[in-house]
Amino acid sequence: MAKIIQAVSYQPVAFDPKEHAAKKRKADPAFRVAYDALEDEFAALGALLKARKEAGLTQADVAEKMGVSQPVLARIESSLGSRKHSPTLATLRKYADACGKKLVIQMV
Repeated sequence: MAKIIQAVSYQPVAFDPKEHAAKKRKADPAFRVAYDALEDEFAALGALLKARKEAGLTQADVAEKMGVSQPVLARIESSLGSRKHSPTLATLRKYADACGKKLVIQMV
């Protein structure tokens, strides 16, 4: 006996992570404290991704220019959001160079 499989149309659910985080931040004090503690990591990751986008480069492109593999570069980018194995200043400098940028660190 053969099974008949019906095609199910794909209907993605709209999800805005920034909006979700903003709502959860207002409603949950513990979430707000944890989220705010990650502000500098989010800013650093945002700066890396912006530099790569402005340079018109893929992860593979930047990895090649840095002399590392694409999975290594993916770990560098993802490590900023996870607080695990934060990249060194030398690594951030290589990333900036690969994107045609200069690494600048500020305290405000």
